[in-house]
Amino acid sequence: MYMHSDRSPVDLPCACTTVRKAARAISRIYDDALAGAGMNVGQLAILRAIGRADPAGVALGSLAATLVMDNTSLYRALAPLERAGWVEITPSGTGRAKRVRHTDAGRAATDAAAAAWQAVQSRIVTAFGVARWADVQAAIADLTAIGVQLGAGGHRHDT
Repeated sequence: MYMHSDRSPVDLPCACTTVRKAARAISRIYDDALAGAGMNVGQLAILRAIGRADPAGVALGSLAATLVMDNTSLYRALAPLERAGWVEITPSGTGRAKRVRHTDAGRAATDAAAAAWQAVQSRIVTAFGVARWADVQAAIADLTAIGVQLGAGGHRHDT
C-alpha cells in the first residue's frame, strides 16, 4: 500500500507533531468519557496493563517497557493511582526493583470505566471506519516499534 513519492522525508509534515496532535484530539474525547469514572485515558491504560499482568503484580520496569514509558514518567503516573487506592506498589524482593498490582478497588475502578471506554472506542472507530482503524493501528504499532528501535541507541531509557 506504499505509493512512490518524489518527496523527501523532510518535505513531509513532522511525524512527531502529527502523531501528537492526533493523540491530543483523541485523548480529550476519551478523557471526557472517563471523567465520570474518576480517571483519564492514561490512567486507564496503566490500570488495564496492570490487569493483564500476573495477579501478584508486574515489575515496574516491565510495565514501563510495555507502555513505552520511562520509569520516572511511570512512577509519576502511578502516584495518583496509588493515592486513590487502585494500585499497590511493593518491593520485588530483589534489589531496589518494585512491583505493582491492582487492589480490589483498582479492579473495581477499571471495571467501572469499561462501559465508558467501550462507548467512546466504538464511537471513534465507527466514525473513522473499522477497516481503516485496523490498518492505522497496525501502522502505528510499526511506528512505535521503529521509535523504540531508533530511540534505543541515542537516548538513555530507565527500562
